[in-house]
Amino acid sequence: MDDIFTNLLKLTTYISDRFLKFLEDLVLRDAIRGRENFRATPLISSQHNSKETTSLQPPQVGGENNEICGRRAFNNNNSELLVDTRSVIIKASYVSAALPSFLLKGLTLPLLGLQYAWSLGVTSCRYSFSCIKCAQLHVHRIRSRVLKTLRGSADDIGWLQHAPGMPLAQDGTSRFLELLSDIRNGKHSLPSSFVYLLIPGLFSNHGPLYFVATKRFFSKMGLACHIAKVHSEASVEHNALELKQYIEEIYWGSGKPVMLLGHSKGGIDAAAALSLYWSDLKDKVAGLALVQSPYGGTPIASDILREGQIGDKEARRILELIICKIIKGDIRALEDLTYERRKEFIMKHKLPLGIPLISFHSEASIAPSVLATMTQIAHAELPRLVLPKFVSKVSDSFVKSGHQVPVLIPASAAMAVFALHLQLRYGEKSDGLVTCRDAEVPGSVVVRPNMKLDHAWMVYSSKKKNPSEPDAREMCQALFTLLVELGKTEREVEQIV
Repeated sequence: MDDIFTNLLKLTTYISDRFLKFLEDLVLRDAIRGRENFRATPLISSQHNSKETTSLQPPQVGGENNEICGRRAFNNNNSELLVDTRSVIIKASYVSAALPSFLLKGLTLPLLGLQYAWSLGVTSCRYSFSCIKCAQLHVHRIRSRVLKTLRGSADDIGWLQHAPGMPLAQDGTSRFLELLSDIRNGKHSLPSSFVYLLIPGLFSNHGPLYFVATKRFFSKMGLACHIAKVHSEASVEHNALELKQYIEEIYWGSGKPVMLLGHSKGGIDAAAALSLYWSDLKDKVAGLALVQSPYGGTPIASDILREGQIGDKEARRILELIICKIIKGDIRALEDLTYERRKEFIMKHKLPLGIPLISFHSEASIAPSVLATMTQIAHAELPRLVLPKFVSKVSDSFVKSGHQVPVLIPASAAMAVFALHLQLRYGEKSDGLVTCRDAEVPGSVVVRPNMKLDHAWMVYSSKKKNPSEPDAREMCQALFTLLVELGKTEREVEQIV
């Protein structure tokens, strides 16, 4: 039994000794790591460093317990555990070396916290300032958009009168009124030596009444008159090329020079054809009359399509949907009527000087009676159709007389609303779409009739409501007659020179 207890005691002592050695090795390893992480400071003397270096050297003692270094020995007489003083010295040395570094790091922690707090505060301030700056930029953009929207076309209307290098216009209103009075009294002096070409304006493809009555009126007088078949919703340059080809076909087919009369965008297309292809058309075109044409541009198109104003992208998408998708046209047809595009085109392509030129503009009525009447009765002269005869006497009389059909068009009231808008916003007189100053072409003979004619009168006034007022057919004839006179005057001047 004593041997058994003795062996158990030895085994327990051995296990305890190994466990304590394991703990010492862990402490020693941590001390070495701390010394590597926190380098020895000047507070540690070189003597300590030399001792530590000596103590860290592994013993070279042989024997069966050579791998155990400085462990505790078991005393059989006293049965007590003796502690190796070398390990205590090593631990004390490393603790004394690592303690100042720990203290120094502990002192630097508040400084690091203050530095972190300062960085966080600076970052927060910078972020706040950036947010304030972004808000200021956003407010500035909104403000500029609002001001640009409110300003509109106030700086662009009438720019032709102030553009450098533009020839002066002459007033031909009195002579035009004389010729108009003679025509209304039955005196017609238009020669048959010309072909008269009528050029409709924007959206004319959807207006079957455009120039129909005027063409028939000229045909009854034995004059060769045509309506240009162009895609009115196309760009100005595209229509200029089509008109150039159309004029050449007419000239080579008839052998007669062509007189041009363009209404609204049709006048712009005709002027562009002369500006771009004058070398090919100078012997084929005898004169040009621009009737209510936005030669300098129109505030309606510019205010809708101007970039940088409120709702500019939305307005453009709506117009592209209407013009491109529904009407199957080109958005450039409307863009070419803006002030920006007109300035660019006119400065680059000027009208030729050696051609009779007339610009005609009028003023729409903004009377309350016109504004309140949201309809305008126009008479469409349709070709004779074979209609079935009914028993009713009304239908028989309609078949015999039957080619005038009343059509309700709210054009007059719409033009009056637009004219009132331009009058109140810009203080400019207009026909509803084109201001009077933008319709005057530099170097032309300007006709300013003292009549209340809106922009759509050329389309729907095929039958005059008031016998005392002239209609579009008679006024077109007066304009062509004035063009013929201007051409004769220029030829006489050339012969004298």
